[in-house]
Amino acid sequence: MTYEQLPDEWKEWLDLTPLERFRRSEELFAQYLAMGGSLDPDPDPTSPFDDPQTSGAGAAYGRPGLRVLRRGPV
Repeated sequence: MTYEQLPDEWKEWLDLTPLERFRRSEELFAQYLAMGGSLDPDPDPTSPFDDPQTSGAGAAYGRPGLRVLRRGPV
């Protein structure tokens, strides 16, 4: 598909500078989150790794469960 064959909306996007695209993406992402969008991946019940008992809400404080494996300089 050539540039001339693209829809006008795509042409407008391609005509933006990388910084302008980044700023527009930030605006769209903020709007997505404001509308209730989530960063959590969708569950896949057909996956052999899907365990309904372990899926659901993440850690209460909003961060993944990580622990310190080493203390001191590396």
